[in-house]
Amino acid sequence: MPRAMESSSKSRKESILIKYAVVSRLLVLFLTVLWRSFLQPYDTSAALNPPCLHHRDVPEDSPQLLVPNSVSKTLENSVVWDSVYFLRITQCGYEYEQTYAFLPLLPFFISLLSRTVLAPLVPLIGLRAVMVLSGYVVTNLAFVFAAIYLFRVSVIILKDTEASFRASVIFCFNPASIFYSSIYSESLYALFSIGGVYHLLSGASNVAVLWFALSGCARSNGILNAGYICFQTMHRAYEAFYLKKRVCLSVQVLVTGFIRCVCICLPFVAFQAYGYYNICHGHKLDDVLRPWCKAKVPLLYNFIQSHYWGVGFLRYFQFIQLPNFLLASPILSLAVCSIVSYMKTRPELFTSLGFQATEKEKRSSARLYSLKEVLEPDVITSSNEGSRDIRQRKPSRKKDVTITTNTAAESNSPEASGYFSADVFPFVVHLGLMAATAFFIMHVQVATRFLSASPPLYWFASHLIASPKHSKWGYLMWSYCAAYILLGSLLFSNFYPFT
Repeated sequence: MPRAMESSSKSRKESILIKYAVVSRLLVLFLTVLWRSFLQPYDTSAALNPPCLHHRDVPEDSPQLLVPNSVSKTLENSVVWDSVYFLRITQCGYEYEQTYAFLPLLPFFISLLSRTVLAPLVPLIGLRAVMVLSGYVVTNLAFVFAAIYLFRVSVIILKDTEASFRASVIFCFNPASIFYSSIYSESLYALFSIGGVYHLLSGASNVAVLWFALSGCARSNGILNAGYICFQTMHRAYEAFYLKKRVCLSVQVLVTGFIRCVCICLPFVAFQAYGYYNICHGHKLDDVLRPWCKAKVPLLYNFIQSHYWGVGFLRYFQFIQLPNFLLASPILSLAVCSIVSYMKTRPELFTSLGFQATEKEKRSSARLYSLKEVLEPDVITSSNEGSRDIRQRKPSRKKDVTITTNTAAESNSPEASGYFSADVFPFVVHLGLMAATAFFIMHVQVATRFLSASPPLYWFASHLIASPKHSKWGYLMWSYCAAYILLGSLLFSNFYPFT
């Protein structure tokens, strides 16, 4: 396909995808309002708004804070589960120890929007209702952009516009959709994680670092995105040192990669330091200090998750939690199937950490393996002869034989594009780490939304739907998404446990 036609096709698909993303958000919001009008919420205390512990800019008895009318009441009554924490942090800051489990990016955007663009609505519905409205605007808008970035990343990785479009549409109607339209951090995490990957694949590594760091300000697992930088650094350092024999360049690559990883983790670490300063600083008596303050490495987040929510290795493996394991079984099964399928097709990538990818795959446009972004064009040209497959290094007198062997290997490789390409490998590893964490450490039912921003799930689902051998999986996939959208909007919006 000519480049101009291919670009036009991508633009059309992206425009259609935006419509799907918007329609999916409107559908979820409509279902939320519908179920809320039919059922009585299990917990009606979310609308309560006790005074802040500390002085705020707006007095608690100010008419700006609460304006009693039907619109403000409807908005405030829609705040359920963790949304209560995010809204409270926006309004009053971090008052209690357990609130530090909720990272500050979403409250920051809510506060910014409610005090700027939506500020004129404060006299009409009150500041708290405006904050709620701002939360919905932020999360739903972030989701639309996350869908766009997923499509762009998919096009680069899969090199198939149709498969990329299918994967992105599935994301628009993913089983955790209710959380992407609620005042939760999933949308912002997905936006900055997937957007960071896009910038990394596009060669803007420093921009990618910024986006990954912001993802770590939305959810703690955002720091795992540093793994993409580690993977890229590992392969580039190997190519510079072992293949190109350039020691200085390999050191430069390693140092740069290390600094980028530190920058990604820095915001999360800084937030832990902020919590330590607020809770532990100035208390000298042991009976006043919280237990985690006395630790050699005082990690507030780990303590909160363990102490208040019982998160820990195998701590959720109880017979009473069997329904929650069943609730999480579809997403975990999809994750396991996608990983196992990839392992069976490309076992050499797992045994070699990706080093046995073919030369053609290493030189792909995804920029995950090659040094071409680092080196100047003339250096790349002069060094191409030194780039050989790790398992096929031959003496120079057999150069022609080596090239022939490499060419044959590439032609017989499992797949040069699609879900089983070498570019997908680091994403599958990332998904594996996330799935293992969700199953063995976290509250397992959270896996549905915890894994919902992982691109390989949607790439694998798209692959199954397009495969003639697995046509029934398409119906099963869409049934799963539809059922969880209906179930999630019904239970979650009425303060019943979902995930």
